[in-house]
Amino acid sequence: MPESCTPRTDQPADFDAYWEAVLAELDAVPAAPTLDPNPIRSTDFSTCYSLYLTSLGPYRLYAYYSVPRGDGPFPAILHTPGYASVVTQTPFEERQRYVSMALCARGQRLSDKPFAASFPGLAIVGIDEPATYIYRGIVADTVRAIDFLLGRREVDARQITLAGGDTALLGAALRPDVSAVMTADPAFYDARGLAPRTGAYPQEEWNEYERTYPDKARAMWHTLSYFDPLSFAPRIKADVRLSVGPGGALFNRTTAEPLARAMAGHVDLDERTGYGALDYRRAIFWRDAHAQS
Repeated sequence: MPESCTPRTDQPADFDAYWEAVLAELDAVPAAPTLDPNPIRSTDFSTCYSLYLTSLGPYRLYAYYSVPRGDGPFPAILHTPGYASVVTQTPFEERQRYVSMALCARGQRLSDKPFAASFPGLAIVGIDEPATYIYRGIVADTVRAIDFLLGRREVDARQITLAGGDTALLGAALRPDVSAVMTADPAFYDARGLAPRTGAYPQEEWNEYERTYPDKARAMWHTLSYFDPLSFAPRIKADVRLSVGPGGALFNRTTAEPLARAMAGHVDLDERTGYGALDYRRAIFWRDAHAQS
């Protein structure tokens, strides 16, 4: 294993302007939140709601939104969109003490009208141009959910944690008010350098696209460069738990170190043991330590 890793990241000259335009477009779209009680998913310690928000497009989104019973405000956790078709309700134990939100981004089930994403397939939708790439909208969806939490009376706005992959990191950069991030294996990180070393998805979508359309590969990598967490890292002021695989994994301690060093906030690199229960307990310990009321 190499002692160091140099990501192949070329930040576009208009990187800042691109994301400023995304946020400006999002700000022009009223969120129009609607909360409908969801009794079947509520418990004796929390009330669940079906939350609807409008993101840029305009596009109407769905989210599971759970609030503990009792006096708030409560710390909050947003599960940001991942590479999966179905989003489930947040963990049982989490809902006991946190405002807990699981966002279904555009294309994911429950937010799949008018666009129903395919898996695999999502990661190359509109990829020929940065302005049309599907993740432009998905990141905006994430920011919309963060803004919703920041404006809620039952939420302690000083204690908002994002949990997820790339979207958690990008959300924390674009909305630096969040206090903590729990993330693992960001696929957009050094995509051009790392994707050819794996057959896992979503990276394999980009590999296959390059094999099928070699004349479009340059444009694809250019589009992906707008989403590399390394370019966002200096804006991430939150405390970050960066979960990495063992030495032979694609995203391991060595490959992750440049990203960790570039972040403005404190970063804890945690190498997974492979024992799910143990790794989960370690993650929960970190989460709770960063959400003290």
